[in-house]
Amino acid sequence: MSQTAIANFEKPIGCYSPSVQELIVIDNVLSAMVGVEGHYILIKTVCGKSNDITFLVDPSMDLALQELAKRIFPLCKSFLLINQFVESRSQFQSGLVNHAFSAALRALLLDYQAMVAQLEHQFRLGRLSLQGLWFYCQPMMRSMQGLSTVIQRASVNNISGSAVLNLLQSQAKAMAGDNAVRMMLEKMAQCASSAYMSILERWVYEGVIDDPYGEFFIAEDKSLQKESLTQDYEAKYWRQRYSLKDGIPSFLANIAGTILTTGKYLNVMRECGHNVQVPPSENSKLMSFGSNHHYLECIKAAYNFASGELLNLIKDKYDLTGRLRSIKHYLLLDQGDFLVHFMDIARDELAKKPDEVSVEKLQERSSLLRRLGTFNDLEVTLRNSGDNDLEEPVSITGLETFSLSYKVHWPLSIVLSSKALIKYQLLFRFLFHCKHVDRQLCGAWQVHQVIEPNWHLMYNKLQSAKSIDECSPRRQASAYCIVIPVWALGLWSVVESGWGGGCLIKSDIFCLKQVIQHHDFFLDKCLRECLLLLPELLKKVERLKSMCLQYAAATQWLISSSIELHNPVEPIDDSKGLNKAKWKSGQVLKSTTRNVAVTDSVLKFEKEFNTELQSLGSILSSNSQAEPYLSHLAQWLLGVKNVKNGL
Repeated sequence: MSQTAIANFEKPIGCYSPSVQELIVIDNVLSAMVGVEGHYILIKTVCGKSNDITFLVDPSMDLALQELAKRIFPLCKSFLLINQFVESRSQFQSGLVNHAFSAALRALLLDYQAMVAQLEHQFRLGRLSLQGLWFYCQPMMRSMQGLSTVIQRASVNNISGSAVLNLLQSQAKAMAGDNAVRMMLEKMAQCASSAYMSILERWVYEGVIDDPYGEFFIAEDKSLQKESLTQDYEAKYWRQRYSLKDGIPSFLANIAGTILTTGKYLNVMRECGHNVQVPPSENSKLMSFGSNHHYLECIKAAYNFASGELLNLIKDKYDLTGRLRSIKHYLLLDQGDFLVHFMDIARDELAKKPDEVSVEKLQERSSLLRRLGTFNDLEVTLRNSGDNDLEEPVSITGLETFSLSYKVHWPLSIVLSSKALIKYQLLFRFLFHCKHVDRQLCGAWQVHQVIEPNWHLMYNKLQSAKSIDECSPRRQASAYCIVIPVWALGLWSVVESGWGGGCLIKSDIFCLKQVIQHHDFFLDKCLRECLLLLPELLKKVERLKSMCLQYAAATQWLISSSIELHNPVEPIDDSKGLNKAKWKSGQVLKSTTRNVAVTDSVLKFEKEFNTELQSLGSILSSNSQAEPYLSHLAQWLLGVKNVKNGL
């Protein structure tokens, strides 16, 4: 101690006898234990984050008495630190957890001050020695020091909310060897968590966040409204309107996701005007936590109730299954009659270029490949590192860009979000164009069947061209037209297997979260197995479809020309046999030339198609082990090959 401090003493304590010094020291220590300076023990506080506190004694004090007094100073320091923390954290801006923690500390300090008062009473009666004071302080000292450690860490980091609870729990675990201190810290944690559990209780039982100081581990973004689900591709409302924050209490870490989802479900029902509250029971209060984990059972019960209620609401009142079935009918081409009729009446409009079709009739202006390239989250796989450009086809029409839209309202927009609908539209565009290709091929084959009798008449008349007739277009066309529908069925079966293979809701689905997961899984499975996420394979399919359309157009044109050739418009004068003979000879020559052209054209189409088909089959087979879903389509293509080879 400095000379200035010594000069403040009226008389150094060393001037007294040891017995008198002990009485003076006991009196000063009892004062220091409640934060009051004595004549020979001074308290020095260094203000700052750590709020360090030191005690100074008169150096003339008996050394044995100094040693005993210094042993009690840690208890005095703990009291001062705890008292300062209570005063600072009792302010409103400190948060509910700190308020509850401070209240528990205040109750502890009252017990401590009562102990000091009893010791002082014994001292006044002449029954307390300094050694006895040290003995009586032992039990309280360990608990107070354990608390002061927590308080110092909390003050340095200026923590609140769940961080305070985590600190108390971690410190309690660290004091596992001292049962009394551990139990005291656990009791403090339980008291401090009471306010936090009240916030949690309102969330899991009512779907309401009552968190005035932002201490809860679930954040609410009020700027996001439910109407955004129909326009926002990322579906931010469902993911970000309520979300988890950092600093989840350790005792809730394993069930935080369940807690978040439970309140979300209840909140959705409130947004729908369906006020619902988890039915209370005798043991449903979440005001405390302990080793029996009863609060976990309450949370799980609340989750089961909320998820069941919301799923029933969406399925029964808002008919989720019916909406999904409607989407299947129209966006996944389950309504065949409707689609065929539409293709017929809109044929001229769909044949136009995208920029020639009115905006009201056509929403998309880019090809399917270019559209796929704009969605990174679809995980479009570029197998060839150099082939990373999803180029726009040279010429596209409304057929390649046409798509249907579907309007969805809350709360079905949680499942059928904008993101999900765009995936449906991608599938629709792909299947719609495949259907167009299929119809064109069928149209070419139907025209061919209509002209079959005339073809036989011509065959019987063209005796001189018998060797050419054996390679007639009829045989080539029929073989080719058998191949294409089989290939188309291979792709078409993907959507049917995805829809009916357990990808959507069933009677054993218990919560909306599973519905959303199954629905997303179904969409991603369809996109993946229709090759929409594999540009290299998709380009092969687009090439095959383009060749099919060229073949269908060429076949219909060639057959129409053959009909005109066999049935001339101008009448033939049969009065002169010579003219009739010349006309017949000319017609035979033209027919022979035309048949050769038809045969060459069909053979050229078939050769190019087989080359592309073989290339696609090879790629599918080589990748089917790494990606098993490709094996299904590969089997269809191999089946096509066997059919063509007569196996």
